[in-house]
Amino acid sequence: MKKYLKIILPVLFIGLFGFMIFQIASKIKYKKEVAENIKTIPKFSFQNINGGVFTNQNIIKNTPTIFIYFNSECEFCNEEAEMIEQNIEKFSAFQLIFVSFEKPDLIKSFAVKHKLNHYDKVNFLSDTQVSFAPTFDVKSLPCLVLYNKDQQLIEKIKGQIKPEILLKKLK
Repeated sequence: MKKYLKIILPVLFIGLFGFMIFQIASKIKYKKEVAENIKTIPKFSFQNINGGVFTNQNIIKNTPTIFIYFNSECEFCNEEAEMIEQNIEKFSAFQLIFVSFEKPDLIKSFAVKHKLNHYDKVNFLSDTQVSFAPTFDVKSLPCLVLYNKDQQLIEKIKGQIKPEILLKKLK
């Protein structure tokens, strides 16, 4: 019996160690692929709150873009939207794209609640296929993905951020 344990334990240890290395290598490869894919705004297609389709072709050219991944029930997301609304004139040079995996009617209520539904450069989109999070490697709410006027990635910000700091990063 001891002879079998002397053989089985090292084999199990080596197998487990190999599996862990494989998992780590796969995760690193995935992170590199995502980082490469989001260097510029990737192709996407989401439903807007009016039932139409909004794609990467609808991005305003030569305008910095801020993607804001949110949930209407998230306290931090609501605070972020409130801070943006209070400073909306400072964001007039940017296109703001709010994206949520929720249904359009909930997103529309969020937009109305924060008085952000009447601005040309503010869009609210429903990600019914839940493709935004894996495409942009987003794992927290809110999450902001900032692009410059040439659609080049500036930064991905996890969590809430003050408008002053956000505007500084975009300049």
